[in-house]
Amino acid sequence: MKIAVAVVITVVVASVGDALNNGVARTPPMGWMAWERFRCQTDCKDWPDSCISEKLFREMADLIVKDGYKDVGYEFVTVDDCYLERERDSQMRLKPDPDRFPSGMKNLSDYIHSKGLKFGICEDFGHKTCDGYPGSYYHFEIDAQTFADWGVDMLKFDGCNSDIKDMDLGYPAMGKWLNKTGRPIVYACEWPFYQIMASKSPDYPAIAKSCNSWRNYYDIGDSWDSVLTVINIYGEDKGNFSSMAGPGNWNDPDMLVIGNFGLSYEQQRAQMALWAIMASPLMMSVDLRTIKEESKAILKNKNVIAINQDSLGIQGTRKWQKGGIQLWTRPISQGAWAFVLLNTHNDVPSRVTVQIQDIVGKVEMLDQVYQLFEVFDGTDLGFAKPTDSKSFIVNPTGVFMGMLTPTESFGESRSIFDRL
Repeated sequence: MKIAVAVVITVVVASVGDALNNGVARTPPMGWMAWERFRCQTDCKDWPDSCISEKLFREMADLIVKDGYKDVGYEFVTVDDCYLERERDSQMRLKPDPDRFPSGMKNLSDYIHSKGLKFGICEDFGHKTCDGYPGSYYHFEIDAQTFADWGVDMLKFDGCNSDIKDMDLGYPAMGKWLNKTGRPIVYACEWPFYQIMASKSPDYPAIAKSCNSWRNYYDIGDSWDSVLTVINIYGEDKGNFSSMAGPGNWNDPDMLVIGNFGLSYEQQRAQMALWAIMASPLMMSVDLRTIKEESKAILKNKNVIAINQDSLGIQGTRKWQKGGIQLWTRPISQGAWAFVLLNTHNDVPSRVTVQIQDIVGKVEMLDQVYQLFEVFDGTDLGFAKPTDSKSFIVNPTGVFMGMLTPTESFGESRSIFDRL
């Protein structure tokens, strides 16, 4: 049976066009996803406001527009697992649960599109999804066309209940079938994560040829321990996966849990800052009906989002960690640099002194003058040369996020945020 599967997939790969000829995700995708906040709640009788249903996704779409998230770049509304019936129809097509999605997925997609937003959906490489609904194994072609017929703009393709040996052929095959539909669909893969869990080193160049984004660690949880673990995995950067990031290709550390229950105010700022530095997809997973104003302001911060969406698409990396302090840097457009100081201590604020050259690297002109800004508020903090040192106060489990821009690029009186 495994030989037969390999033969089928090989034929598909050889017969369909290249997977990433889709022209999408030129900057990290932004939007809202159900999974971390709402999981697989299917009991709409006892949990009418939290169950996975068309009502939930319509309400989230409404609030993305009404509360200004769309205005700052959030555009995807993504249905995760548990929206399907347990069996396919007589033509072997996927079908949504008729009680929770009585209007059908195309109708939901049309509603989301009518708001000027985009529609995302989840399926699985394996026989079953992670929660036991029909997977796409042996059904790549018909599922790809079904998603196109539904008006899907993004597919998150999970990897539960599958054979790891089939992934190197199977994930590219699904991407090719998506392309063959003629509909531009962002292809978000979980391919490297399952390989890492099976102690196999991912072939990141091959993954980047087939996927617009990819997960390489466990699902994030609503806790600082979970967020910090993901940050440190990305800081280690095993296999140099950061080098694969760029327009159309993004490493995905998973959803933003800002506005839920597990993070303090400082920790919420930290997640937003690090996800921006890492050029990560910004996918909120929060109840937008009850989110606090301070969390809303973090998610909608235009300066931080501008760094995340920088057109160069270079992923930031951790330069050093010393005594519980981490320095992350990212080159962005017009010769500027964004940086984050993360304080992993949980007791008192730390005074951190940084050499400017640690941020901007070696430069030919040591007398180059940079203008320094604090990012969240856009505060002008004066000027600095590569040979200078600057000190910053960083709150426990918090961040200082800064920006250095060469003065000749903008003139001394102009903020870089006006130009990003």
